[in-house]
Amino acid sequence: MGVTTAVGHPLFHLLWTHWAPQPYDDFWGRVAMSLLGLVLVLTPALSNGPSTRGVTVTTSLIFWITLPVYFTWMYLCNSGSPVWFASAAAMVLIYLNLTDWRLASLGLLTGVPVGGLLFYAWGPDVAPLAEEATKAQAVVLSFCVVSGFMLGTSSVNLRREQLKQAVDTMGIMAHELRTPLATMNLLGEAIRQEARRDGTLRKEPVEQHALRLLALVRNMHRQIDTQITNARLLRLPPAAERVSAAGLLRETLAEHPFRHETERNCIELHVHRDFEFETVRSLFGQVIDNLLRNALRALSSLPGQVGPGDLQLVIDQPTARWGRIRVIDRGTGIAPHLQARLFQPFVSSHQSSGHGLGLAFCLRMVQRSGGRLSVESTPGQGATFIIELPLAPQIRKSGRGVQATAMALGKST
Repeated sequence: MGVTTAVGHPLFHLLWTHWAPQPYDDFWGRVAMSLLGLVLVLTPALSNGPSTRGVTVTTSLIFWITLPVYFTWMYLCNSGSPVWFASAAAMVLIYLNLTDWRLASLGLLTGVPVGGLLFYAWGPDVAPLAEEATKAQAVVLSFCVVSGFMLGTSSVNLRREQLKQAVDTMGIMAHELRTPLATMNLLGEAIRQEARRDGTLRKEPVEQHALRLLALVRNMHRQIDTQITNARLLRLPPAAERVSAAGLLRETLAEHPFRHETERNCIELHVHRDFEFETVRSLFGQVIDNLLRNALRALSSLPGQVGPGDLQLVIDQPTARWGRIRVIDRGTGIAPHLQARLFQPFVSSHQSSGHGLGLAFCLRMVQRSGGRLSVESTPGQGATFIIELPLAPQIRKSGRGVQATAMALGKST
């Protein structure tokens, strides 16, 4: 849409002034609309970034100006000529199918009057619209509005049905996976009990294997829950639980299925100042777990063995209103061209081993908690994922004393 706006306005200015001249066409107005199209194309946050509230507001404002406001202005400046009547009808259909029909409805209800006010305040002195032609055009434009609504709601219903089918499929897959997982969980418990009863067995290795099996079961359940949440997209529950950042990270680290002790020992948890925020505890634990998994994958790509401090989790409170969690690894880093698109679905920095849905889920969950998620990385020098979260309301009022502790999975570093 940005490219069409940027290129189309200069092109139509040439057509309507030289090839098929119209009563009125303004060069500088076309330039302004073209520049708004370039804003969509050249601003990375708008063209490549995740759909945040700011992105939605900015793109909606640009479409509102370039479609209902501008087309109403030009329609009136050309006295409702056949060309601009047809253009206005096309605009209505495009606008109602370009964005959410509720935003488009609001845009039409406000944009048409604003375009009319601009014309009556600063428009050229042109012949008024013929009454009979205006009535006929109003009927056709009304038909376009109704048709646009029908097409828009049909598309919404189709997407809703596809989403429902995806969620149903995920539910069936989850059920089929959870059945063998339940058996694995029972086997793990049985191994642990047997290791405790039978004195001839080497208890420690057997119990370690059982604990790892149980951790893998928990991790697979968590992965199932994550993918079901991804399929549901807009159905994330409200952030209603009060959670301690340090407590959540310690719990996640304790349950993470590390592949070996080297991975476990390379992590350091530094709590400079703990804070509490509102979220869904189980789902936000998946966010931390996913960031941990990505960081450990990046470290495993390095030559040699990882050591303590190669992966750090840092909790602090930089301002009176915001807390911060940083996941810092000394791994391979992320290429610059991927950083702007990293939180989009099906975009992964590990194409051979990642499906590209984990970070998209992380972004949605952090935003659901009222926070922000960003990444800073230099290739070859590691990456830092930064989660910024608003403090729970009571904390903002009472404040907390500074906690200066450094922990490595519960051990002093």
